[in-house]
Amino acid sequence: MPRVTIIETGLIPSRYRARHGTFPEMFARMIHADDPSIGFDVVSVLGGAQLPDPASLQAILITGSPAGVYDELDWIAPLEEFVRAAYANSTPMVGVCFGHQLIAQAMGGIVRKSDKGWGIGRHVYQVMPGNGVIEDIELAIVCSHQDQVIAAPRDARTILSSPFTAHAGLLYANGATLTVQPHPEFDADFVHALCELHADHAPESVVAAARASLAEPLDSAKLGRAITRFLMR
Repeated sequence: MPRVTIIETGLIPSRYRARHGTFPEMFARMIHADDPSIGFDVVSVLGGAQLPDPASLQAILITGSPAGVYDELDWIAPLEEFVRAAYANSTPMVGVCFGHQLIAQAMGGIVRKSDKGWGIGRHVYQVMPGNGVIEDIELAIVCSHQDQVIAAPRDARTILSSPFTAHAGLLYANGATLTVQPHPEFDADFVHALCELHADHAPESVVAAARASLAEPLDSAKLGRAITRFLMR
């Protein structure tokens, strides 16, 4: 059975977990929508779980997190070492949101809070033609972030971008590493829940626009399918 090792770097607030599940469960639903034969192993760095040897893994997916990649948390430096080892081994690896930023930082990119503020809700991303992973011209996907990759690593090329997020998707030179800022694993129902959370600290106009944007169609399944096939190829 093909297997994906999910590195869990963040927790869903407990009051939403029963309805929406954990980050790994969201990704499992996304991947199973395209290939129900895939199995999963979850490594929670938050609980102090030891990271495996990436050379022993079939595929890796690093989740989102409320943390910042620049935070002084004791599991971030070991996770960066894990990323560099996986990259050197060409183990198929995908990072989403925090995972996108963590891989970029580990590989020499720059991540920080954007002066554009919060990005929440449905955003439309332009796709670089001929990238070999995503065939669409543009994708509408939900996002939830304040941090951004400000400068991409030397070994990465930008394949997704928007006026709000210049480096929203990165494809790396080893051909086995793909990262994206938006969340194809989130459904609109969960983003409405996120809007409740963001109401305490994001501008009211941003939260209102995010809620309104969810009435428009999403291309989450398209990006989820591209991620699944990238991990398994």
